[in-house]
Amino acid sequence: MTVESQKEGILGLLTIDARLLTVNSRLSTGVAMTVHGHRAERLADRIRAEVAEIISGELKDPRIGFATVTKVDLSLDLHQARISVSVLGDAAEQQKSLQGLVSARGYVRHELGVRLGLRRTPELAFVLDHAAEENARVEELLEKLKKES
Repeated sequence: MTVESQKEGILGLLTIDARLLTVNSRLSTGVAMTVHGHRAERLADRIRAEVAEIISGELKDPRIGFATVTKVDLSLDLHQARISVSVLGDAAEQQKSLQGLVSARGYVRHELGVRLGLRRTPELAFVLDHAAEENARVEELLEKLKKES
């Protein structure tokens, strides 16, 4: 393999990595991690609605506090779903709620499979969404700047 072909191979990898970065940059917007079609986007929205309904109406775990499903990110192959959840309370209450959700993951996945009629239901991963706290902090800083000027 010549030096020139090695450089071309590296440049090819860099352009692939740049495309992956543009695909992964959609994670912050809550849009599914795919660029092909709208199926993943529709599926993510249906999963978000169903999981929110399951959490609010069917889960009886006392560790789970007031939790809101904010977004669902799907992998490119639709085999994994990362469910972002906002939980009211301090850090300890948020962690307890997250533990309750993680322990109910199997039940939630089974219910999703039944309700959505999918041949293969995605693996679920619950993560805490701190966007509401960050937004409140930004608002607080903006108000502070407004008062100073």
